Amino acid sequence: MWRKLILALVVVPLGVVLIALAVVNREPAVLSLDPFGGAEPNLSLQAPFFLFLLGAFALGLLVGGIASWLNQGKWRRTAREEAREARDWRRQADRLEKELETVSPARPQLTAE
Repeated sequence: MWRKLILALVVVPLGVVLIALAVVNREPAVLSLDPFGGAEPNLSLQAPFFLFLLGAFALGLLVGGIASWLNQGKWRRTAREEAREARDWRRQADRLEKELETVSPARPQLTAE
């Protein structure tokens, strides 16, 4: 339910806005990568402006995803350690149950008379 709500309230309007920007900004634009270039920059790229907008959006998503992934590393490490510890405890419990079965004699059956 929450995913559908987030999709309806965030992703769909964002997609509509990006598509509208792409349609409106089809004129060629020059992206200069030479900060000291002056009138004729050596490092420049000419493309429709919407490509620069969508590229900046994609780059932001990528950088944000990587930052989130790096930030959550401590939680993934903790989850791995606790899963390993739970496996060890389960193995020890299974081993102790087997030992208890072999050591203790069979319990006598109580019969109702």
